Amino acid sequence: MSDVSLTGRSLVRGSAQGELLYADVGLSFWGGVDPFSGEIIDRHHPLSGQCLAGRLLALPSGRGSCTGSSVLMELLTGDHAPAALIFADQEEILTLGVIIAETLFNSTIPVVCVGPEAFAKLRQRRFARVEDDKICLFDSLPQSRGTSATTRNDAQPVPYSVSLSESDHALLDGHYGKAAQEAMRIVLRMAELQGADQLIDISQAHIDGCIYTGPASLRFAEQLVEWGAQVRVPTTLNSISVDQCRWRAQGIDPAFGEPASALGNAYMAMGAQLSYTCAPYLLDSAPKAGEQIVWAESNAVVYANSVLAARTLKYPDYLDICIALTGRAPFVGTHRDQGRFATLRIDIKPLDTLDDAFWPLLGYHVGLLCGSEIPLLCGLEETAPSRDDLKAFGAAFATTSAAPMFHINQITPEATSESQAFGDLPPSRVLVIEPDDLLASWYELDHAETPQVDLVSLGNPHFSLSECAALAALCSGRRKHPDVAMAVTLGRAVYADASEAGYVTTLERFGAQLINDTCWCMLGEPVVPPTARTIMTNSGKYAHYAPGLVGRQVHFGNLAECVETACSGEASGRLPTWLTAAATRQGAH
Repeated sequence: MSDVSLTGRSLVRGSAQGELLYADVGLSFWGGVDPFSGEIIDRHHPLSGQCLAGRLLALPSGRGSCTGSSVLMELLTGDHAPAALIFADQEEILTLGVIIAETLFNSTIPVVCVGPEAFAKLRQRRFARVEDDKICLFDSLPQSRGTSATTRNDAQPVPYSVSLSESDHALLDGHYGKAAQEAMRIVLRMAELQGADQLIDISQAHIDGCIYTGPASLRFAEQLVEWGAQVRVPTTLNSISVDQCRWRAQGIDPAFGEPASALGNAYMAMGAQLSYTCAPYLLDSAPKAGEQIVWAESNAVVYANSVLAARTLKYPDYLDICIALTGRAPFVGTHRDQGRFATLRIDIKPLDTLDDAFWPLLGYHVGLLCGSEIPLLCGLEETAPSRDDLKAFGAAFATTSAAPMFHINQITPEATSESQAFGDLPPSRVLVIEPDDLLASWYELDHAETPQVDLVSLGNPHFSLSECAALAALCSGRRKHPDVAMAVTLGRAVYADASEAGYVTTLERFGAQLINDTCWCMLGEPVVPPTARTIMTNSGKYAHYAPGLVGRQVHFGNLAECVETACSGEASGRLPTWLTAAATRQGAH
């Protein structure tokens, strides 16, 4: 019999039992779990190499990419899904993946949230049984129940405790078609889980669900098209999984290229704009401060909230299109004033002679510290980061945290003072980042064993026009090493401006390949040369994901170092000057 019983909140009802797979670190399913095998491929995660298939996965929360919902949906429509999900904190990205699989594909698993104190009790047990909101923990399962997992698919009726407008009722009654009706039901189910009492109008959407994660992602989109789906607000599309105009010339296997391209076309058929960028904040349609929007793609969400002061949650893939089809979103979290205040203060010890590698490294490290808490960073008031610096910071921060935004004192628009950022309340915690802490994260990102570099990867997130200009200046009059590939991903709009400015010509003369529509988190062989063993990047986000996504080791450094490496074929191994003192101290010990 069990000697520990817990009661939590059931996010998706059901029953399961089996081996417990526990970690005290959040996990991004996109870039962290193989959707076709169930292996955990995040090489920085304590569960790396484990298989979650058939096991009860216990995590404090998800983190990272909004596409985690799509990866989980692929697992649920295949044979490698976990038997249940148990979280410390309420988790929306992965929960939404279960809800979509349950709604469209009649496949489900239980999801339960137990709170941090109860969650810690899972650490010492090998087996568990979930029954809706009840969890029993065992050292070994009772013989009569065996060790296999079971679930039931008794989908809950859509609750109507949320206040609905006349138009909302019309959507639910099917007056705007089957697609809008099903989308509204999903929106309301999530609103109920989030504790929303009303919905709000949104002005625009950015769809992340156009990333091809497998057959289920295409089936979902094509089902919506078959039901007559049409977006009700201006809608942009995230990077898709191929350069739609060039994937055949790049040697992409048609078995992947054709469905990936078809997925982008399906969202276009719903009325979305042909944008195909993971950096929608670079478009002319970027939202204004205070604008209520629905954006997915983790770096875009963080940038919109933190730098633009627009208002969006970290929307999971598929909830984004559901809201675009209805024009209505739950009024919770960072849509509300009180949901945007910092609760955690992080003091940064001052460093001299910062370069552009500082910001992605800091974002990566801060994300590891804050979990789902919104931080206020202090000590950077004199650094004057550019928009590109904040873009790089936010992308790395979104990779390792579950938070939808950050504040930097006297730099980001909702942190003109500490009291504004905290809402006149004291922080729950105060942390200090020392140079030694950043050095440890540097070695997490810059971990390749050999100095030889075969590929330089730039543009995660997509390059801005100013980044194109900076790169062109570094490459002007030079040629890369013949044995090193360099590729830059960027959106079509920025590519057109960069071409007009002459930057594209300079970069192509250098030997760089410029790729539109897709991004490094979706690119594999042959864009990543099959013979390549080591990658150099200036992206904290890609340095984290690349080992799991493409199985290569990574060097990390600033943009100038990336260009020097492309020319020499070897990473210098030099630390930036702002970290050398910390390295010297460690060497002395």
